[in-house]
Amino acid sequence: MSFSDLGLSSPLIQAIEAHKYVQPSPIQQRAIPAVLAGKDVLGIAQTGSGKTAGFVLPILQLLQSRKPAKGRSVKILVLVPTRELAIQIQDVIRAFGSRLPRQVRSLAVYGGVSINPQMIKMNGTDVLVATPGRLLDLVDNKAVQLSEVEMLVLDEADKMLNLGFKQEVDRIFGLLPQKRQNLLFSATVSGEVEALVSRLLSDPVTMRQEEETSVPDLIDQLAYAVEAARKGPLLRYLLQHEDMQQVLVFASSIRTADNIAGKLLKHGVQAAALHGDKSQGARTDALTKFKAGRLRVLVATDLASRGIDIQFLPHVINYELPRSPKDYVHRIGRTGRAASPGKAITFVTPEDAHHFKIIQKKMGKQVEMIQTDMLDLHGY
Repeated sequence: MSFSDLGLSSPLIQAIEAHKYVQPSPIQQRAIPAVLAGKDVLGIAQTGSGKTAGFVLPILQLLQSRKPAKGRSVKILVLVPTRELAIQIQDVIRAFGSRLPRQVRSLAVYGGVSINPQMIKMNGTDVLVATPGRLLDLVDNKAVQLSEVEMLVLDEADKMLNLGFKQEVDRIFGLLPQKRQNLLFSATVSGEVEALVSRLLSDPVTMRQEEETSVPDLIDQLAYAVEAARKGPLLRYLLQHEDMQQVLVFASSIRTADNIAGKLLKHGVQAAALHGDKSQGARTDALTKFKAGRLRVLVATDLASRGIDIQFLPHVINYELPRSPKDYVHRIGRTGRAASPGKAITFVTPEDAHHFKIIQKKMGKQVEMIQTDMLDLHGY
């Protein structure tokens, strides 16, 4: 099946081809026609399933036949749990909407930055992508009206609830009109998410991409057995000897992420840390430079990494193992996308060995383990 089979217009097809998307993912195949038909949608899928394009593409098409927004009454609202995800979705809207006859005005709003510029830009916004807290700040400042919303999208609903946004989300629902189209996407279905589904969705088209415990064949996995004290030198050794130019490194804590990035900088490697303690300006700057290839290494925690969506990311390194096999697959799934091969490397200390065996068993795949005891890391 191709994108042209899904009812999308020629200008959108051209935009899709320009971004080298070959064929729709399973969730896109079902979501796009459903959204175009005005149906509610429930999508259960992990990051990397293509769900963002699954709702952005039909939204862009629907807006082509509608008059541009006026004033501060938003027609399409996308609620997200994090600033990075808000920025990512706006980037997708802009990328696919750049070639359309009717330009779509989108705005991403989130906390951690001044509210005034967001208030000024609100006028005439077609698609508002917002975190719950900042959206309510804008409502309280009378900068936005939600009484005319025609479509509500909840992305990563499970994460939104886990981060404690339930009260804010409930208040937002009370500001919306009863009659509207609702799209809900979530990686998991907890009791709270099920309650949200029952409350919001009417006879939804449901699509479910089961939790990933397998890894695409395009991802070449390697593991390095290494003592904890030698992880830093090993990372710098691999960067140099493998000539890695765009590398996403995962750390399990903010402190470790800062330490890794700091030591890389001291060794002349352009690197930055991405985590929740960074200012929004620093996070946006790091992501922009990394996506553009001007930053060689980005060291991220799991939560902050949710805003990273790079089509052709060549390298992912697990400096530390994640807590679960699901998170491991989630991490390395950042590479090997869009029919482009990638390499995932994992550092395994003696203390990690048992946990890594469990991860491999869940994946159903044995990862080649390279011993580093005899590797000369002096000077790295």
